Amino acid sequence: MLLDLSHLRSGIEHIDRQYEPSLFSTAQDGFRVVAPVAVVADVRKDAQKFRLVGKLKATVELECSRCLDAFRVPIDLSFDLVFLPATENSGDGEREVADDDLGVSFYKDSVIDLGDVMREQLYLALPMKPLCRDDCRGLCPICGANWNRESCECQSTWEDPRMAALKDLRRQ
Repeated sequence: MLLDLSHLRSGIEHIDRQYEPSLFSTAQDGFRVVAPVAVVADVRKDAQKFRLVGKLKATVELECSRCLDAFRVPIDLSFDLVFLPATENSGDGEREVADDDLGVSFYKDSVIDLGDVMREQLYLALPMKPLCRDDCRGLCPICGANWNRESCECQSTWEDPRMAALKDLRRQ
């Protein structure tokens, strides 16, 4: 999934590639790619600076944050990224990041790893709180029953044990 920048002959080159979901499988991602990932982009060269503008399409499987059921989310997003040589990022000490630098990435050895770019874009497209549906009812906190599929007879009222003495006084 590497894009070799040394082979770019003209100022603009078109990329139209598709990658299998198995290339994105890692346990720590928090999502699973379940359909081929399609990338269509233009790479523009300006001296040592490269600009990658395009679209990414994929389908990922997430776990609902309320009921823990797996569900699929189609992703169709546009991106516009700027890449500079890694030597421009080197230097000792801290430096302030300007607003223009927030969209800048760095490449080494005239190679951009499209796998990292695609994984980053997938992360940015994921919802902060993934829900299988807007009206997901979640799980019973006592027995763990999925309230979307079944109901339970658990009592979800909580009484403060510190108030038990006052409750006894009230009964008398």
